[in-house]
Amino acid sequence: MDEGYRDRTAFIKGAKDIAKEVKRQAGKKVGRHMDKVGDEYTKRSYTRFEEDDDDDDYPVQAQDGSYYRSNSRANDDEGAHSDSTEGHDEDDEIYEGEYQGIPRNDSVEKGDRQVGGVGQSQYRDIAQYEGERRKDQEELAQQYETILQECGHGRFQWSLYFVLGLALMADGVEIFVVGFVLPSAEKDMCLSEPNKGMLGLIVYLGMMVGAFVWGGLADRIGRRQTLLISLSINSVFAFFSSFVQGYSSFLFCRLLSGVGIGGSIPIVFSYYSEFLCQEKRGEHLSWLCMFWMFGGIYAAAMAWAIIPHYGWSFQMGSAYQFHSWRVFVLVCAFPSVAAIVALTTMPESPRFYLENGKHDEAWMILKQVHDTNMRAKGHPERVFSVTTIKTVKQMDELVDMGGEAAAWHQRWRVKLTNLFHQVWSNFLTIFNPEYRRITYMLMAVWFSMSFSYYGLTVWFPDMIKYLQRQEYSSRTKIFIKEKVEHVTFNFTLENQIHRNGEYFNDKFLNLKMKSMVFEDSLFEECYFEDITSSNTFFRNCTFISTLFYNTDLFKYRLINSKLINSTFLHNKEGCMLDFSDENNAYMIYFVSFLGTLAVLPGNIVSALLMDKIGRLRMLAGSSVISCISCFFLSFGNSESAMIALLCLFGGISIASWNALDVLTVELYPSDKRTTAFGFLNALCKLAAVLGISIFQSFVGITKAVPILFASGALAVGSFLALKLPETRGQVLQ
Repeated sequence: MDEGYRDRTAFIKGAKDIAKEVKRQAGKKVGRHMDKVGDEYTKRSYTRFEEDDDDDDYPVQAQDGSYYRSNSRANDDEGAHSDSTEGHDEDDEIYEGEYQGIPRNDSVEKGDRQVGGVGQSQYRDIAQYEGERRKDQEELAQQYETILQECGHGRFQWSLYFVLGLALMADGVEIFVVGFVLPSAEKDMCLSEPNKGMLGLIVYLGMMVGAFVWGGLADRIGRRQTLLISLSINSVFAFFSSFVQGYSSFLFCRLLSGVGIGGSIPIVFSYYSEFLCQEKRGEHLSWLCMFWMFGGIYAAAMAWAIIPHYGWSFQMGSAYQFHSWRVFVLVCAFPSVAAIVALTTMPESPRFYLENGKHDEAWMILKQVHDTNMRAKGHPERVFSVTTIKTVKQMDELVDMGGEAAAWHQRWRVKLTNLFHQVWSNFLTIFNPEYRRITYMLMAVWFSMSFSYYGLTVWFPDMIKYLQRQEYSSRTKIFIKEKVEHVTFNFTLENQIHRNGEYFNDKFLNLKMKSMVFEDSLFEECYFEDITSSNTFFRNCTFISTLFYNTDLFKYRLINSKLINSTFLHNKEGCMLDFSDENNAYMIYFVSFLGTLAVLPGNIVSALLMDKIGRLRMLAGSSVISCISCFFLSFGNSESAMIALLCLFGGISIASWNALDVLTVELYPSDKRTTAFGFLNALCKLAAVLGISIFQSFVGITKAVPILFASGALAVGSFLALKLPETRGQVLQ
């Protein structure tokens, strides 16, 4: 009996040695610190091989001759084992996504077991976690590039190209809308110069806020979902702005419209880059930039075709007016609406899913990309060979939602607060030592380029207007000591100065007065009826027995003048401000159209050379040439010369913007990409506001200061750009 006992004990020890070796090999695969706490089924699989050094755990002979474990977990879990589970392996479990044909991802399940353990997650060192996460991101970047190579570049990428191009086109339209409607809207809303300036800047302020907010959210809730939300806000408030009547409400709607479209640029470039393989990325991101140009051309063409047609309007009493410029504002919302509709057919970025541990969703999207491209190329039989994809480790974030008793608004408040903290903490990581130098360098480059570019592009039209006014003033006719009696004026009086004149029993009927000045003149027994005036003033004049009927010659136009037995009857109602000539609107549309179209050569050159000469050479070279072109501004002494210089500067500088967009996308990892891009784009809009405000203040005073500011900023930007790392030929982080 003792000999049988010893043989059986030796057999059991041998089996335990084999089990120990099996566990050691499994430990290498799972990881040294893998948490062995699994589901109930897995526990039962491991229990039979569990090692215990206590002697009490060895088999003991019972009175009936059988053997049992005196202190084993099998006794504690009586009934947990059965013959049906003999020899069961963990890998035999049915995978949740297996019925959909999705390969099992071991790294996800291991990560779930590792992070899911409460004790393990509580005592995990944050630095160690970040190190493991970075390692996972590096492995994912390499594998993801290989997968994109297998998927190829074809119909799917081109479909996404046009969809995201509509969103970028909407951003280009937004920049030009307010500038095009101002000549007409200022009359309807009676806008003073400060109000017009604020309306021009409010769009940039809204886009600044939107870029930062939507860029941060896109790294947390997804590129596609965030872009849909931002474009929806832009569309809704752009629609409302075409109907509201007051200045304040119109300003508010354009602000929120700018907030919505502010997310377009940072999300679109990040989103599209995550479907492009290494050798295609620089070129096709540059091609995508062309849609911003299309947006400017679309806005200029629609303004030219719609705004001058005053028949496209209706009026409901004196309180509500819908003029042609409002139709233009409504039409400018179409690209954003079209982008929303088209975007609903596109999937989320698979790279975003992998960064957030969603293996199955990412695999299905990548398979869709592969199958779409292969069918378009005539190879539908090719099978997507990827079985597992690396995912990045996730850290559990336990948030107390207040339980089922909490009200819905309390749960939403907790969710939004938690989301805000996540976005803010992710934003702060771009200033960590690993990215701090790159972030500060890019901030300087973005700021310098935006300051000079937007400052000059607004300064050019203002200088053209100033030159027009100068040329107009040079054609002013001056009349001195004229005497006019019993004459009826029923034609337009324009650009004249009358000094020391005498007008007796004259009639001014059904006419327009444009830029008319009467100085030290006498009007006796005269009659003014149905007069419309702009920039018309009477200085030190005397009116005797004169009647004003249905005119807009308000008393503020009579400067230091005397009224003797004179009467005003039925004055015109409306805005008591002077506005520029309507014909100048055509020049604004034409100049904007040419300036936007001029960037086409620069777009083509940058797209063809981006992957050949590199991002840094493209950025620095284009900035240096733009800096040199600024010095030619001193020769812009005519309207045609300024238009030519505007086209030259825009065509050269666009290559810098394309290279900067590509560089920004490639310098940050996927989980920080839109956050960093959004922050830098927000800084860009802030620099635009400063540049526009500063450059406009020197119009008509001097050209030297804007030239020095613009060339100096571009020189600094090109120098700092050379200090950035080159990203050509690198996988997307």
